[in-house]
Amino acid sequence: MPPTSTHRPPGKAELPDAAPLPSLYRRRAMGLLVILAALGIAGLFSLAFGANPMSPVRAWDVLWDRDGTEASKIVWTVRVPRTLLGVLVGAAFGVAGALIQALIRNPLAEPGILGVNDGARFAVTFGVGVFGLTSIDGYIWFAFLGAAAATVVVFLIGSAGRGSVSPVTLVLAGVALGAVLRGLSTFLVLIDEETFRAITHWGLGSIAGIGPDKILAVLPFIVTGLLIAIALGGPLNSIALGDDLAASLGTKVGRTRVLGVVAVTLLAGGATALTGGLVFVGLMVPHVVRWFTGPDQRWIILYSALAAPVLVLAADVIGRVIVRPGEIEVGIVTAVIGAPVLIALVRRRIASGL
Repeated sequence: MPPTSTHRPPGKAELPDAAPLPSLYRRRAMGLLVILAALGIAGLFSLAFGANPMSPVRAWDVLWDRDGTEASKIVWTVRVPRTLLGVLVGAAFGVAGALIQALIRNPLAEPGILGVNDGARFAVTFGVGVFGLTSIDGYIWFAFLGAAAATVVVFLIGSAGRGSVSPVTLVLAGVALGAVLRGLSTFLVLIDEETFRAITHWGLGSIAGIGPDKILAVLPFIVTGLLIAIALGGPLNSIALGDDLAASLGTKVGRTRVLGVVAVTLLAGGATALTGGLVFVGLMVPHVVRWFTGPDQRWIILYSALAAPVLVLAADVIGRVIVRPGEIEVGIVTAVIGAPVLIALVRRRIASGL
């Protein structure tokens, strides 16, 4: 019997899927349907529950029939923008986390590891202290520019003096810059009590009280980041095999990493500008979806874009229900949920798929 050939055409990286392909495809398709159903339910609950709760059936009715009642006004003026914002920032943080974990092959990475959140916070603190910003209209652009500047600086530091960007140096540069920016932000806050008061609510991570105009202002950046992330799915699969093998397969490793950093900046920077940053979303969601998708980055990015909004909306509903008529910021709820998940991930012997 002749030996079985193991030759593969150049440029075609085989994915290390353990399950047979038909079974894997069925599992991915079923998982996609489950996530879409969960997203619909979470969105309906987000429209129904709050300081003035109503039944999900009533929320559904007024969503399609603006009858001028109080319920209709609450749904359309308050909860629809809030729900859409939750979907937008959830997708942004989820995909940004998936990208970072794939780019630097670090299973515990999230947007904050590149200094994005710390850059945004420092820029807002600086803007409030120096220019007297008092509303989110000013926060948005300072936060976005701060997040973008921090990511670029981390990338430049991580790649200085080397032919290609090292995942290790990139992580170290992000951690170091984040520590410096946190220290500077704390220093500014401590010397100016008014600054501390002005940025407290924004820094807790809230999706309440942000109007459609502010969402539309940041929307183009996040959509651009999502499109870049989708385009990078194939090259990231090659990079997962190692830089040398990826280059031999025709993948431009340096260009992929640069575009990946740009996408992370747009996604995490835009979402942080709106919310002040939601911790653990970009860490938890890619890990969970990887259990269903396997290591294929194209599916991980798609799943993360749909599953992360489910987490954000669920956390927001929980925060609105448990202390009604008040509410707990969604950033606090995701932090409470994320802490035990992080411990579980650290205790796992093998990080999933990386």
